[in-house]
Amino acid sequence: MRIGLAIGGGDGRTVDEMVSVIVQAEKDGFASVWMAQIFSLDALTVLALAGGKTTRIELGTAVIPTYPRHPHSLSQQALTVNQATGGRLALGIGRSHQVVIEGMFGLSYDKPLAHMREYVAVLKGLIDNGSVSVDGKAYRVNASLKIKQAPPTPVLIGALRPKMLQICGTLCDGTLTWMAGPRYIENEIVPRLSDAAGAAGRALPRVVASLPVYVTDDAQAAHEAIAKALQVYGQLPVYRACLDAEGVEGPADIALIGDEKKVEEGLRRLASAGATDFYALVAPEAVSDAACARRTHALLKGFSGNLSA
Repeated sequence: MRIGLAIGGGDGRTVDEMVSVIVQAEKDGFASVWMAQIFSLDALTVLALAGGKTTRIELGTAVIPTYPRHPHSLSQQALTVNQATGGRLALGIGRSHQVVIEGMFGLSYDKPLAHMREYVAVLKGLIDNGSVSVDGKAYRVNASLKIKQAPPTPVLIGALRPKMLQICGTLCDGTLTWMAGPRYIENEIVPRLSDAAGAAGRALPRVVASLPVYVTDDAQAAHEAIAKALQVYGQLPVYRACLDAEGVEGPADIALIGDEKKVEEGLRRLASAGATDFYALVAPEAVSDAACARRTHALLKGFSGNLSA
């Protein structure tokens, strides 16, 4: 299982500071960094700049919401960034949530599954083939892109539930999970991806998992703090379904919390469940103190970008 870092959306950091975080992650041996696209810096812009100062580390988005960006525009930007970074971009996309798309952006969140299916068809057609003809309900696109020396650009989606996993297994290069514990990955995500990919004659897509990680000697206090800081995720329907299937009450119950041995055991359990990659969210600033954050980073760094089950 390849080990990477979640680097947030840049809240409170400048572009230069975010690029420095990525440069340091490469120096520390991490296999990948995954930047969120939330309400701060633009992830693809930051990753393009970081690509000029790094040589090896995979640069991923986790995730870019689809509704606000036309798939032609996103494929154009992604191909450009991937060329600029020497083919190290992993394009992670997702539907976001109704409360964001409708409540904040004022866009329709109608028929999200059909939307994603058509969106991926347009995006993958342009990225993989340079042209596409899709006559759908949400997207009617007949267009092309001419980008010379465009390296292969993997497309991953935030797929957690059965129908999204069907889309992922049939069309995409991987799923990016959040709030999915090892039981859910092993019993739901991997089998459904495998079935869909097998039916389509494709290899099993990547399973790129993420959870909060916090190395500490006071697990109870950390659990309480994480439960408070991340409680909103337990209220969003898709994550609530994953937590219920895992048999836990809230986000803190699947976070990797404890001393170095305990956290490593949790990571190895994810690998044995079928996660091919893991990008760690070192516990939020509202939870983490500097000493524990350093311990967490040191443990993750010690795996040199890879951890076996």
